[in-house]
Amino acid sequence: MGKRYFCDYCDRSFQDNLHNRKKHLNGVQHLRAKRAWYDSFRDAAAILQEEQTKKPCRKFLQTGQCDFGSNCRFSHMTEQDLEKLSAQVQGEQRSKELRQEGADIPPGTIEDWLEKRAKRLSTAQSNSVLPEKPVPFQYPPGWPPVQDLPPSLQPPPPGGWLLPPHLQWG
Repeated sequence: MGKRYFCDYCDRSFQDNLHNRKKHLNGVQHLRAKRAWYDSFRDAAAILQEEQTKKPCRKFLQTGQCDFGSNCRFSHMTEQDLEKLSAQVQGEQRSKELRQEGADIPPGTIEDWLEKRAKRLSTAQSNSVLPEKPVPFQYPPGWPPVQDLPPSLQPPPPGGWLLPPHLQWG
């Protein structure tokens, strides 16, 4: 059967040889799929700038469909879509400016969590004289009963696993 080449952009595979690969990589379907993939990672400011320079697509505005799809040279965004995109760009710019000015980072960030964790650990160490009792094991909600779990997910027996007497690791 030979080797097969799988194109992640197009989600298809074909026999891998120079002719087939070159034909596929230069094909319209592949180029469109590749462009759509990279366009999904563009930032909102670049999309807004591009969409504002385009004229609205008449056919899309009248019927809600366009034969050219994403390859249309006209804009398929409505005024409301452009306003939402503009608001998103402004929000991103504000947050970027706050980060550059060194302002407080809004709650919910990793830095905030790490700071709270460090405080919690330092207070727990200073307050605890006695060693903490280990928390008893509890199964997550929605798991099947213990006897139905695979062996790798079952808890160890009380006292731990028994080791054969002459077992050496490594």
